[in-house]
Amino acid sequence: MRLIVGPLEHVPALCEAHRPSHLVSWLSPPAESPEVALTFPPERRLLLASHDVAFELEGYQAPSDLDVARLLAFASEWDGARPMLVHCWAGVSRSTAAAYAIACARSRRPELELALALREASPGATPNPLIVALADARLGRGGRMIEAMAQIGRGAEVFLGEPFELRLA
Repeated sequence: MRLIVGPLEHVPALCEAHRPSHLVSWLSPPAESPEVALTFPPERRLLLASHDVAFELEGYQAPSDLDVARLLAFASEWDGARPMLVHCWAGVSRSTAAAYAIACARSRRPELELALALREASPGATPNPLIVALADARLGRGGRMIEAMAQIGRGAEVFLGEPFELRLA
């Protein structure tokens, strides 16, 4: 099973290069799926809309438990035969948190091992801590996902993330 993660501007090229079977777009409201999303059947694309904030903040729509529930339900339907592409605007925070949540849900590897693999694949990854915390609670991980993110720390400062691959096996 492979997750391809990157920024919105790379989505068309990533689709062409990796031929993913599923697409997760996590964008700011009012979100619209990228044009390439229309090439995916509706059951193989997921659009989530929230701002990239780590807590409730007036004027912003924070990621919610419902967003994470929808993400995990969507990922549970993925057979893993072809990659899943996960993106946000910059490919740094929401998408890396979503990919980490999917990895924790779908892999038997420990949370820290997956966090270290994420850091190795993307030095700039800075997973949104609210998404990670919501996924940790929903998956019953008792804080292990949150702790793993604390151990790898904030990623290198980047404006846009570089696309990367995270293998779940």
